Amino acid sequence: MYITLKNINKIYPNGFHAVHHFNLEIEKGEFVVFVGPSGCGKSTTLRMIAGLESISSGEFLINGERANEKSPREREVAMVFQSYALYPQMTVFDNIAFGLTLQGVDEDIIEERVKKTAQILGLTDYLDRLPRALSGGQRQRVAIGRALIRKVGIFLMDEPLSNLDAKQRVTMRGEIAQIHRETGATTIYVTHDQTEAMTLADRIVVMKDGYIQQVGTPYELYFRPSNVFVAGFIGEPPMNFVRGTIQNSGILFGDQRVDLTGVRPDLAAQEGRSVVFGFRPEAVTLAEQKDASRIDCRVELTEMLGDNTNVYITSGEQQSILKVDSHDTPETDAPLTFFIPWESMYFFDGETEEVL
Repeated sequence: MYITLKNINKIYPNGFHAVHHFNLEIEKGEFVVFVGPSGCGKSTTLRMIAGLESISSGEFLINGERANEKSPREREVAMVFQSYALYPQMTVFDNIAFGLTLQGVDEDIIEERVKKTAQILGLTDYLDRLPRALSGGQRQRVAIGRALIRKVGIFLMDEPLSNLDAKQRVTMRGEIAQIHRETGATTIYVTHDQTEAMTLADRIVVMKDGYIQQVGTPYELYFRPSNVFVAGFIGEPPMNFVRGTIQNSGILFGDQRVDLTGVRPDLAAQEGRSVVFGFRPEAVTLAEQKDASRIDCRVELTEMLGDNTNVYITSGEQQSILKVDSHDTPETDAPLTFFIPWESMYFFDGETEEVL
């Protein structure tokens, strides 16, 4: 199924405008992730798609047909919640089968489909158990199985992994990706975790304060962010930002200067313009190279993480994070020189924070 959202707004009775002018087309079989901080409107948008929240204005279409007034059942969507929402007194088998049982499906068909679903999710050995006897990851698989067995065209997932520990999240991310490949269902997934978004999505919708900030593939959002918010939200550690003013063909910040004549001659000519200069922690190099800008700083703190080290630095009044090879971990409270390749520099307008 394909989905179209045209100028969707959500305004609550108290006047709070939760979602503003939301426009998006989702192709059949696409995996789209809504991502953003708490309160940005991503779950509200998902609930409007599910039919659990009314749409204040705009048009919602499924396969080109208006669905604003349709009930959740009529929309043929299946939703997986953060809380699992399993029936504690029912076995895993009965929890997975519940939707089909309500529909009055023949028992033989239910048994066949439950066993097939359990096999896909690795739950075959747990069908006789109650939810309390399962781990968090297994309970989440049961919740996904209950949605999967209905064979609907649209899966909606609202932060389904937030209750799991780090190792379980990695495992379940892989399982959700595999389930999507096998079913080919159109999937909309809500999370505040940009790692989940980057690893699962065909396309990501980044939201802030009820507005879409950017829609694109993980590659596009990482390498071509449209504004400071997206650039800082995608990537771990986040992009470093330095505010400065263009003077004498360069950006001045503190006692540092980044010459713009080689990297962005168009900006170099805009004397007095306020800009935000950005670079990713992992883009820097400690070895001098051609077509790169030199920065001198002091090391405040290092975090050795195994294959790499996060280096917290100050340069004048500016604080930044560098990500370097562990073998190159510098000494704390020592001077350090690093280089930013020109192709890894980002420039944003100092007022609007839109990319330049």
